Amino acid sequence: MPLRLVFMGTPDFAVPVLEAFIANGDEIAAVYSQPPRPAGRGQKLTPSPVQACAEKHGLPVRHPASLKTPEAQAEFAAWQADAAVVVAYGLLLPRPVLDAPKLGCFNLHASLLPRWRGAAPIQRAIMAGDTETGVCAMQMDVGLDTGPVLACERVAIGPRMTIAELHDELARVGAPLMVRALHDLAEGKITPQPQSQDGVTYAAKLAKDEGRIDWTKSAAEIDRMVRALNPGPGTFFELNGERIKVLAAEPVAGRGVAGTTLDDAGIVACGPDHTPGALKLLKLQRPGKSAVGIGDFLRGFALPRGTVLG
Repeated sequence: MPLRLVFMGTPDFAVPVLEAFIANGDEIAAVYSQPPRPAGRGQKLTPSPVQACAEKHGLPVRHPASLKTPEAQAEFAAWQADAAVVVAYGLLLPRPVLDAPKLGCFNLHASLLPRWRGAAPIQRAIMAGDTETGVCAMQMDVGLDTGPVLACERVAIGPRMTIAELHDELARVGAPLMVRALHDLAEGKITPQPQSQDGVTYAAKLAKDEGRIDWTKSAAEIDRMVRALNPGPGTFFELNGERIKVLAAEPVAGRGVAGTTLDDAGIVACGPDHTPGALKLLKLQRPGKSAVGIGDFLRGFALPRGTVLG
């Protein structure tokens, strides 16, 4: 039986979920998303991926600055939804909003709860060296990703997997999971299960300068950081007054003083007492220039053996 839903989401990750509910024949009463933001060289106001998807399907879009006002809460309740589906929306849902739909509000969270509650679960899983993550359909409460879980799907994290690859796989797996879980709940086939109190970890929001490379860390740690933080907020080192982005790299054998180049081809020594002990830079970007492979980069910006990277 079709459900009447309010969908709340903003980035690319949420779009497959919205598309899945539309394809399933559910009625989307309204879509809530963050407002258009300046983007590109011209800083033109650009709608979020979810808003663009909603407009393509002729769905009404709302982007309130807050859901804490009586007016915003009254408008939300007036949709008379069976449930709200929330995927990386960007605003906190206060109690009156959580209680407004008949079944409640449900979130697709990109981790295997209770591991990686919080804002950046995909990045933190890669950075921590997890070999597995997943998605959970959960009922929302006033806590930070603390609500009971309807269903989960596991996803392996490959040894060279990037944030883009894992993001897309979780979105692909999560969309049908969310549709199935919500309909199973509505039909009484499943009961939300409380989260375990063991193994709780928090995926803190990514800070802008968090991508600065600390060469005293192991090559494996730095490699995971590069794979987790690009394109944003990005990983980088500084040299000759320039902040140079590292978009791709891989651990290789090598020993030396951490942060020092071991040859003329972009191999950098990392922290001692680790194997492998060096990182091969593969793709770099100077400020205001295009990203290029290491060969092209070195033709315009030499990194001779013994160069110390900041």
